[in-house]
Amino acid sequence: MHTLTTDPMHAADTDSVAQLLTPTGDRIADPRLDAWVDGTGAARALDAPALRALYRDMAITRRLDGEGVALQRQGHLGLWAPAQGQEAIQVASARACRGDDFLFPSYRELGVLVTRGASAAELVLGWRGEVHGTFDPYALHVATPQIIIGAQSLHAVGYAMGIQRDGADQVAVAYFGDGATSQGDVNEAMVFASSFRAPVVFVCSNNQWAISEPVSVQSRFPIAGRAPAFGIPSMRVDGNDAIACTAAMRWALDRARSGEGPAFIEAVTYRMGPHTTSDDPTRYREASELELWRSRDPLTRLEAHLRRTSAWDDAFADEVAAAGDALAAGMREAALTAQSRPAIEVLDDVYAEPHVGLGRQRERFAAYLDGFADEEV
Repeated sequence: MHTLTTDPMHAADTDSVAQLLTPTGDRIADPRLDAWVDGTGAARALDAPALRALYRDMAITRRLDGEGVALQRQGHLGLWAPAQGQEAIQVASARACRGDDFLFPSYRELGVLVTRGASAAELVLGWRGEVHGTFDPYALHVATPQIIIGAQSLHAVGYAMGIQRDGADQVAVAYFGDGATSQGDVNEAMVFASSFRAPVVFVCSNNQWAISEPVSVQSRFPIAGRAPAFGIPSMRVDGNDAIACTAAMRWALDRARSGEGPAFIEAVTYRMGPHTTSDDPTRYREASELELWRSRDPLTRLEAHLRRTSAWDDAFADEVAAAGDALAAGMREAALTAQSRPAIEVLDDVYAEPHVGLGRQRERFAAYLDGFADEEV
């Protein structure tokens, strides 16, 4: 067992939630985390510009999330998976990564894509079903968001094992929710990651609800307690505390990058909106629960801290709002002006090289589509 410097969370400690910023914006101490945001090098101090950058990406993520919900409600998108309330863990974890670290998100990690610089169109066109993937994964170092629950954990571990074989020092990051931890894929990924000491970080956003099922049914005990059984050190962190999330991610990345193997973070947060826009959370959640978590909002928490430390001013607030509005307008324009491709093109870009099997499928699908052609007069 490592010391607390490299292994801050033992299996017996996983009930506690590490925190550095209270819901009212007060900075508090936590011996597991302090050095990772107050030091130098990989643990460089989070100064005012860094905290403002965190807030900026979080606020823009929320603005774009609201636009995505509105576009779906107005019939311009087929579906949207809201991220409101989960901005801190998404943005802070992505910002802690190096640019060449490869991130494997689920369908809800909007903040990861925002932080990695995805364009407005890249954020929205996938939800119209227009294309298989909206961005070049190798340009953003982000895999195409995975909708199959937990499958991206296997992809991340496989990529991490490839990093080992290349002799590089990148890290792969797998994002998933609490519900995904009940999937075999996540558990199998942890087996391989532990056995091969793969440089991968598992980030579980415990947002309390796997669609309509509470986490108390998914897991009788804290999810972070599962990872040590696989030989993976874990930390349970306040997922609405951007500073604590940064510290936890820096610890996990340092461990993975230095050859010590994988790490697991359970970010305790809350999904403020529906699971997707096809869901009605009022059928299974109490309004009082929503209000409780609203008081723990990650944006108001960080804003309060910035104001308290004189790192907030009206010019900054206006700049952030303008940046969010501009990207939201770009999302709307991309959604409203998108042109659906011919149906036959659904088979384009499925494989890097054409093959006879795909050719036969194309012929059969083309014949099927011809059956809908207007009869010649």
